[in-house]
Amino acid sequence: MSFENILVEKNDRVATVTINRPTKLNALNKATIKELNEAFTELQSDDSVRAIIVTGSGEKAFVAGADISEFADFDDEQGAALAATGHDLLFNFVEHLSKPVIAAVNGFALGGGLELAMSCHFRIASDNAKMGLPEVTLGVIPGYGGTQRLPQLVGKGKAMEMIMTAGMLTAEEAKTWGLVNHVVPQAELLGLANDLAQKIAKNSPVALAKAIETVNAGFDKDADGFMTEIRSFGYCFGTEDFKEGTTAFLEKRKPEFTGR
Repeated sequence: MSFENILVEKNDRVATVTINRPTKLNALNKATIKELNEAFTELQSDDSVRAIIVTGSGEKAFVAGADISEFADFDDEQGAALAATGHDLLFNFVEHLSKPVIAAVNGFALGGGLELAMSCHFRIASDNAKMGLPEVTLGVIPGYGGTQRLPQLVGKGKAMEMIMTAGMLTAEEAKTWGLVNHVVPQAELLGLANDLAQKIAKNSPVALAKAIETVNAGFDKDADGFMTEIRSFGYCFGTEDFKEGTTAFLEKRKPEFTGR
């Protein structure tokens, strides 16, 4: 895969997607969102990839926000279309990807950057990371899922405070609030991300995909999370991965999952 604004590297069943616009602090523009969609689509169908890491280039920013110059003159209809397209191409797309996605937050994750990190299935951060949703300082609200995913992760009251004050959290505060799972020195961030991805990659791709689907259903007002769990649990019993996993357990060996 060759892109202008992102880098994609594959190594031992793990793909690393790096947003590579360092002179713009890796800000998300339309072209970058489109490229990320294309990369995730290809990785989704690549059987050699079992887990995905998303990070930003350099040491300053994961993604410092959206590229404001692209929409500063939009009207209300254009603004709504911008948000809808972003949801479809990237933010909802990543959240519902069947392969686990880890956000390795290596600096500022603001606005659309934090929204991208929250779309991933979980987050880890470097100790210099700072996270926030500053959109109200521009006269707008978070439009790429921030008003929905942040309360799910940190609770309604804390989310309201973050959004209304446009304040930033340090990495340790984000960990305390439940926004990130781990905080490490920046030099150790990708190593930890890869260690976690490798642990994930050893497990059944079918089970991982169903786990993502089922957990997401629990936060979907139009879905029944418990019924989704029951159906997904039953589905797993009809897979080759289930047969391999149970057989390997009984034979006291490590399973070799195929994702079927």
